[in-house]
Amino acid sequence: MAGSSAVSSTAPQSAQMRQLEMALDDIGATRSHKYIIFLVVCGVLFDVFEQNAVGLVGPLLQKQWGLNGTDIGLLNTITFIAAAIGRLGSGFLADRLGRRFMLNVNLAVFTFGAVLCALAPNYGVLLAARFIVGLGLGGEITTAVTMLAEFCSARLRGTAVGLINVGGGGLGNMLAPAFALAVFAIFPGDNAWRWLFACLVLPALFIVFYRRFVPETPRYLLSQGRVQEANQVLSMLAAGKLANGQYAYREYITADASASADETAPARKVQLKDIFTGGYARRTLAVGVASWMTFGAQLSVLTLMPTILVAQGYSITKSFVFTIVMQSGSLLGAITASALGYNFPRKRVLTVGAIAACLAGLAFGNFTSSVAMVLACGALFQFCVLTLNTSIWIFAPELYPTRMRGLGTSFLLALGTVGGAVSQLAAGKMFDLHGVAGMFGMIAVMYAIFAIAVQFAPETFGKSIDTHDAEQPAGA
Repeated sequence: MAGSSAVSSTAPQSAQMRQLEMALDDIGATRSHKYIIFLVVCGVLFDVFEQNAVGLVGPLLQKQWGLNGTDIGLLNTITFIAAAIGRLGSGFLADRLGRRFMLNVNLAVFTFGAVLCALAPNYGVLLAARFIVGLGLGGEITTAVTMLAEFCSARLRGTAVGLINVGGGGLGNMLAPAFALAVFAIFPGDNAWRWLFACLVLPALFIVFYRRFVPETPRYLLSQGRVQEANQVLSMLAAGKLANGQYAYREYITADASASADETAPARKVQLKDIFTGGYARRTLAVGVASWMTFGAQLSVLTLMPTILVAQGYSITKSFVFTIVMQSGSLLGAITASALGYNFPRKRVLTVGAIAACLAGLAFGNFTSSVAMVLACGALFQFCVLTLNTSIWIFAPELYPTRMRGLGTSFLLALGTVGGAVSQLAAGKMFDLHGVAGMFGMIAVMYAIFAIAVQFAPETFGKSIDTHDAEQPAGA
């Protein structure tokens, strides 16, 4: 099993990791990278369809089972809670069993939950099925972020990870309603919601592709002392082939790095407390707070936007149309973050983006007297939010070395998921008490906190993700 082999200590790995960095820089971006990114992004696209599914089938469930708004809301809440658990669990296991293994496991869990949703005979079973779906959803996205970060060189990894959210937060949120409408058109009737969940079983096909074509990341293999396998993956990447293709083997990493006796002792397996040890505590807390703020703001707005627009005098139909138009900003934001990840330091993007999101939120709360202003301010706000969220996805896996990257990344993204669940309640209360201006005022404050928090994290742009000075308390 991948996670069972002893991990050699720092000095030989440092020498070999430097060799790995040089190899990835020399290899650059090949067809192999593009194929792997495409397969992973397609899987995440269906994840986002699943995240939107409850909202899309809600009216049908209310009609068929007599559910109320609280019942529908609980289905979403249980999914988010499970996603946070799934992210933590998947990150922990990915550091022990491998990224590729957990990507397949998460897809299998997600698919099993989707089948149960389609066959659910009552609300209780559907609630349990949504919990299972959430476990797979949260785990797959976190594993995908970690995996793509480890396949690419320092220059390319920001763009590669950013593309996950182009397919997810960008295209996924825009296309989810169209996907549902197509399913409802093909399978009309009271059970159309069952067919929607049934069609979301399609990602199970990606398990076949992942197992056949997507290899384990070379960083993880090297961290486990599996030098020959790491060289095989590097050779595959250089040749532009997928995992089952034919390619010439090249020894990019040598297996005879010298080390003193005390440096070759096996390292213990990672634990949750490790990401709060020494300098890692500062970066975990700083980016954890930032993740809570930005994902909390995003989910609050997504949940309440139709209600906000209706409160401003627009019909329900128009509110949905406006929401779809504003989601175009999400797609552009994710694309922009992916491009910025190639050219600009992480903290600069996050700081400027947070200030812009703060201003865009205040503008939406106070200057949306016309349709044009509603669409412009809404699209601008969504643009800023997805730029920040995608940049957090890029930033998170760069903060930890390979031995704890899965756990550290999953913890930061899980905090964002929990923040989204809690912030929705606070945003709803602010909306009830102080209207649109009060709610977006709260969101502006959240982004101000975000901008301050990221200043306490280290800059990672252009640096090796396995060269860290955070082992010592003063090295944050």
